[in-house]
Amino acid sequence: MLKYLGRLGAAVAAAWLALAPASIVAAGPAWEQWQTVKGIFDVDGPRSDGSLLVAGSAALYLVDAGGNQMPFARGPGGYREDPGTEAYVAVSHGGKVGAAGCSFTPDETFILRLHVPMGITRVTASGEDSGSFANLTGATTLNGLAFDTTGSFDHRLLVSGPNGTKTVIFALDCAGAVTVVTRSAPQLEGGLAVAPSTFGRFAGDLIAADELSGKIYAIDPAGKATQIAKPALPTGGDIGVESVGFVPAGFLTRGGFAYYADRATANNPHPGSDSILRLSSADLGAAGVQEGDMLVATEGGAALLAVRCTNDCSVIPVVTTPTKAHGEGHIAFSVNAPSPSTTPRPAVAHAGGPLVAPGVVDFIGTWGVPIGVAAVLLALVAGLGVRALRRRAR
Repeated sequence: MLKYLGRLGAAVAAAWLALAPASIVAAGPAWEQWQTVKGIFDVDGPRSDGSLLVAGSAALYLVDAGGNQMPFARGPGGYREDPGTEAYVAVSHGGKVGAAGCSFTPDETFILRLHVPMGITRVTASGEDSGSFANLTGATTLNGLAFDTTGSFDHRLLVSGPNGTKTVIFALDCAGAVTVVTRSAPQLEGGLAVAPSTFGRFAGDLIAADELSGKIYAIDPAGKATQIAKPALPTGGDIGVESVGFVPAGFLTRGGFAYYADRATANNPHPGSDSILRLSSADLGAAGVQEGDMLVATEGGAALLAVRCTNDCSVIPVVTTPTKAHGEGHIAFSVNAPSPSTTPRPAVAHAGGPLVAPGVVDFIGTWGVPIGVAAVLLALVAGLGVRALRRRAR
């Protein structure tokens, strides 16, 4: 009898382990090398048609959601400036500047002009014409730009440029008039962004990073700079924090992607790949990212984390696996269109609450099958035991 019990006991244990709930540990998210773009160093948008605006060396491209790529602004009046430089771009979403009594035209592209006279070049939405929008003086070069989409800076285009150990922040209205927000911001560079209303006490501020120190700053409309975080990321030129971007509304509920430029950089520990990197909303959501969070990416390796701010700010690791990527420019996002609305089925009300308590349902769903299998196997054990005893009694 004991041999029967031993064999069936092992079977019971095996069945129990096979059917009992198990924990699954998944690997962290990783950037996908999505599309190759020669000379890429920035990506922004999307435009009204859903396409991304991608900047390569003295060239612009449009890339649609399917990855189809086409040259943009390449005609006789198109864009051909500053080859080999980091002439970052910003796509207009049509914000109205109240003080100027005009609005930016949707889908126009604004680009840092890094040759004399320094300033901003504008490319029309159709890409048929390119020309100077504004000249900027008082900085030794220009190293970042972003549109205010919240209205805290009156929907103007914000541009940064170093002057010694400080940074000048310019604000440009839709007529090209220039105002200086501050001449004494900390050292800043790279993909800038204005924080949405969900970003706690820093909502509406211009957010920028210093790759040398790793510090991230918020600059309010009065020009006051406040350090909001110093993530545990590598620091230094060509390595440290390069870019920030805010997860838009609908990104997790409807789905979409985050995009980052991976610039090919010869003779560098992070040589890059001349490609658009992307991460799905599912991957970001699984890492704990929420809509309204700020994503922060490094230049060397494209490490990524999220920052969430209310009164205080917390940091969430996202992409932590070292890579050879060389990140540059903005973090851009696409959001899937809403699904067609459907008529919901009427709910059936049950007086007195549910017939079966939710805890019972959860227990049955989790353990019901394993317990049932175990009961059947134990019944077999008992039956065989009875048979063995009868044989011995004969």
